[in-house]
Amino acid sequence: MVNEEGCCTLLFSYKLLKVFKKITMNFTVYSKEGCPYCDKVKKVLELTKLQYVVYTLEQDFTREEFYAEFGEGSTFPQVVCNDRKIGGSVDTIKFLKEQQLV
Repeated sequence: MVNEEGCCTLLFSYKLLKVFKKITMNFTVYSKEGCPYCDKVKKVLELTKLQYVVYTLEQDFTREEFYAEFGEGSTFPQVVCNDRKIGGSVDTIKFLKEQQLV
């Protein structure tokens, strides 16, 4: 049986874990101009208040560098979290749900 104090402690611990995840997760979005999926990922990261940086095709990297990093034929966006390649917009949102951040 959990008393009221134990329940509050558990809730506080859950919230603290969620804040810790947000602080320690650093996202990198490889984007290109005019990409609606790129915009979607950036908006989700902004709304969840997660730390992220955006690199844009032809401003910060070339298509050849992009393919060298993510594989020939990779699409935009590509998202990386703490050096772990997550994937595109669908994979990123799935990852955020699995981490209970959205």
